[in-house]
Amino acid sequence: MIKREDNPEFINSFLDYSITILNKSPNSIKEYNYDLAMFFKFIKIHFNMTDETDLKEIKINDLTLDTVKKITLDDIHAFISYLMHEYHSKSTTRARKISTIRIFFKYLSRKAKLIDTNPAQDLETPKLDKRLPKYLSLDDSKRLLAATSNEDNRNSERDYAIITLFLNCGMRLSELVGININDINFKERRLTVIGKGNKERTIYLNNSCIKAINDYIKVRPKEAIKRDNKYSEKALFLSERRSRISNRTVENVVKNKLQVAGLDTKKYSVHKLRHTAATLMYQYGKVDIRALQELLGHESISTTEIYTHVSNEQVKKAVENNPLAKV
Repeated sequence: MIKREDNPEFINSFLDYSITILNKSPNSIKEYNYDLAMFFKFIKIHFNMTDETDLKEIKINDLTLDTVKKITLDDIHAFISYLMHEYHSKSTTRARKISTIRIFFKYLSRKAKLIDTNPAQDLETPKLDKRLPKYLSLDDSKRLLAATSNEDNRNSERDYAIITLFLNCGMRLSELVGININDINFKERRLTVIGKGNKERTIYLNNSCIKAINDYIKVRPKEAIKRDNKYSEKALFLSERRSRISNRTVENVVKNKLQVAGLDTKKYSVHKLRHTAATLMYQYGKVDIRALQELLGHESISTTEIYTHVSNEQVKKAVENNPLAKV
């Protein structure tokens, strides 16, 4: 995490605006800070303001708005080119950094009015490769659940509940980690989560989810939770230290269970379980695309439509595998 004192004041001002006005999540703020720090470190090299070439060694807290006012669209393009050649950045990575730069300069020019001209006004986003999401098949999903349920350790109920929620509800990692016990309405069988942009949404729980959660709550530690940390005390999922489970711990849990199930950990991850839930619901549950959009918390229907493409791809393969295809 970049410290505020390592930033020039105009970056901290933008981050404060993003938190208070744009209501961006802590993860988004962290990404904004990282992207802008990298951009301005490059600017110092590009403008011959340093002899250092290692970005890690370059300080930017001495930058002033005078430097920012000199930046042009060509300079931003030079940064994107630098990302491609020096870091071999994927189009998705470049697109994220471009989005950050665009929002940042819009803030400086239109909201804070700290600069007169917005150099990123005509900045374009690179064309993204459309890739079908990787996901577990129904059989692989059952194998993962079976492998997790057969594990005999002190966290088996917790880990099984985590895998069950991922595969049945399609929630994000941050959403699962952020679940509090009082977010669950057992009578109405629903759960409230906080998604991207701090937006609240409801996820309905099926029999498997309710049973897995109840089985875990029965053995969930009730004492020695960090009482001075209300954030941990309310948490559904607890770590070995009896505080709220971390993203990294959940990632390790999922990786371990995938290995136990004999599934490729290089191919599958926490986010792939979200893809799996969405794909299975669309293919087998005949879920309406709008309902799936609501469940996944997608702002745009186009993001959700990738799961219809998965189905179409399977139809295409089915036709190609027809035994008469080679006649």
